[in-house]
Amino acid sequence: MKKYITTPLTQEKLKDLHSGDEVLLSGVIYTSRDAGHKRLVEAHQRGEKLPADLKDATIYFVGPTPAKPGQALGSCGPTTSYRMDAYSPYLIKECGLTGMIGKGKRNDDVINAMKEYGAVYFGAIGGAGALLSQSVVKSEIVAYEDLGAEALRRLEVKDMPLTVVIDCYGENLYQTGVADYLKQRDGE
Repeated sequence: MKKYITTPLTQEKLKDLHSGDEVLLSGVIYTSRDAGHKRLVEAHQRGEKLPADLKDATIYFVGPTPAKPGQALGSCGPTTSYRMDAYSPYLIKECGLTGMIGKGKRNDDVINAMKEYGAVYFGAIGGAGALLSQSVVKSEIVAYEDLGAEALRRLEVKDMPLTVVIDCYGENLYQTGVADYLKQRDGE
């Protein structure tokens, strides 16, 4: 059963999301990769107002291609998430970030921040950027245009297909999924 979720991703909504859940996400999300994350953290540490309110927000780790005519955004497959691991705990704790979308494992610091302050990590299918772009209804650059594909964008999405990889309780599909597979394979 798929869960339909609309941003903002409040603490109340997080409680109902569990590792392995299939989600169709709608609403406003932001895009950023490591260069943008670094700027966000540094700006916040200097006491500057951020170009986007990250309280209960979701950031998609992506550097999309330019939009073709009639599209809001070009292909937008997820970036490997560990590149944001140095910044995610800060954004979760200090800015209230509650959702992240990417691919691949996260480190213990990120997972601990997710459990302590309430956040989830969604997996998007790598290699399916053209399919994922069909969920994007609107796209606009809000900051860091000089970063090109890594600029901070505000996206409006409709039914973006995602999987909860790590929930706010710390359950991690990369661990439980492997364990479940090994049990099935070994006939347990």
